[in-house]
Amino acid sequence: MDDSTSREQAREAQERRIVETLSVIKRKLLVMSGKGGVGKSTVAVNLAVSLAKRGFGVGLMDVDLHGPNTLKMLGLEGKQLVIDGQRIQPLEYEGGMKVISIASLLSNPDTAVIWRGPMKIGVIKQFIGDVTWGGLDFLVIDAPPGTGDEPLTIAQAVPGSEAVVVTTPQAVSLLDIRKSITFCRQLSMPIVGIVENMSGLRCPHCGQIIDLFGAGGGERTAKEMGVSFLGRLPLDPGVVESGDEGQPFVVRIPDSPAAEEFARIAERVVQAAAPETTHSGGSRAGEEKKP
Repeated sequence: MDDSTSREQAREAQERRIVETLSVIKRKLLVMSGKGGVGKSTVAVNLAVSLAKRGFGVGLMDVDLHGPNTLKMLGLEGKQLVIDGQRIQPLEYEGGMKVISIASLLSNPDTAVIWRGPMKIGVIKQFIGDVTWGGLDFLVIDAPPGTGDEPLTIAQAVPGSEAVVVTTPQAVSLLDIRKSITFCRQLSMPIVGIVENMSGLRCPHCGQIIDLFGAGGGERTAKEMGVSFLGRLPLDPGVVESGDEGQPFVVRIPDSPAAEEFARIAERVVQAAAPETTHSGGSRAGEEKKP
């Protein structure tokens, strides 16, 4: 058997594993943004945790290979993955949420991932097909900003993916998310909606809202582009502190305006699901509902 035949057989085997893996995952949510620095990973992490808190079976896959931050935000930094033969065991966050990130494979957190497209595509496919995700209600996928190899690979390799697009009210960010929306439409990827992050800072002294990055741009863009608006998250120093300390803000400061608004955003994401995806009685994908 020559090398080309072996490579083709390995590729076909991986494609079969990807199909098998995805067959027991009900919804795949690609959290994306047009530019960096808008809080996309914060939204992805807190969305995954919010869904898990509601009793859903949830996985979080970080495909931001050059800037993986999800493990830091979940307090899982430094934990290594267990590889059993050809299968990768994901890390687990409190309550059983499954997490995978390239950061777990790096011996030094300062190591730069310097890869071209084919290598990145190969790793993402491994994250899908070689990880023991099991039955899930939601797989939340944190992609790097823009419309490059990583989101394109998800769009092509994960049929049925849906996009949650994150922006700030700033005009530059809004310009870029229009490209993200166009990207999704060109690839026939449904868009769950837009989240406007860093939307106003409440002054701790007078209580007045200060629109540091403008206001309402995400909602206006949603209307102009014909997509749903999921909500606006205020700029809150507590959100930054939570991420730095390894605790999602929906857990660390659940009574804050940001966490309360995020609960509403998460519920809108759930309601956008097909009827068979919305669980009842805490049942999860792959589990039978009790009569």
